[in-house]
Amino acid sequence: KRLTRADLNENTNNNDSSSLVNINNATKEQLETLSGIGETKATAIIEYRNNNGKFNKIEDILNVNGISETIFNKIKGLITV
Repeated sequence: KRLTRADLNENTNNNDSSSLVNINNATKEQLETLSGIGETKATAIIEYRNNNGKFNKIEDILNVNGISETIFNKIKGLITV
């Protein structure tokens, strides 16, 4: 099942009204809720972030090994920096 914004909002444990996943501070588990992002890609995102610093814009996630434009197009409406 593909997660929608409503699904992500239901799974949010804080009171933030935003259901977007912040790719600069999301946990591996939070990243894995995104369509097309499994354990390997979630780990790659975190490693990239740790090695290169924070993402300046969501498009920067395309610099992560394994994140294709196809995956980016699936998740761009669900992520933020």
